[in-house]
Amino acid sequence: MKELLEMLAKAIVDEPDQVKVSAVEGEKSIILQLSVSPNDIGKVIGKQGRIAKAIRTIIKASAVKEGKKVIVEIID
Repeated sequence: MKELLEMLAKAIVDEPDQVKVSAVEGEKSIILQLSVSPNDIGKVIGKQGRIAKAIRTIIKASAVKEGKKVIVEIID
């Protein structure tokens, strides 16, 4: 899932080398923290959060296969 999030983010942003994804794993949940360049934060969030919501939906669908709950956080 970490690799999937990184691939999606790199496809959206102008500075793909600034994309970093870190994972904090628990027993039944994983928190994925996505960090991008300050110039690209708007592209990742999108108008009214639509891009961020779509990214979260894709990652959650991927997590269902593993039986885990995933939270995607977008940080600067």
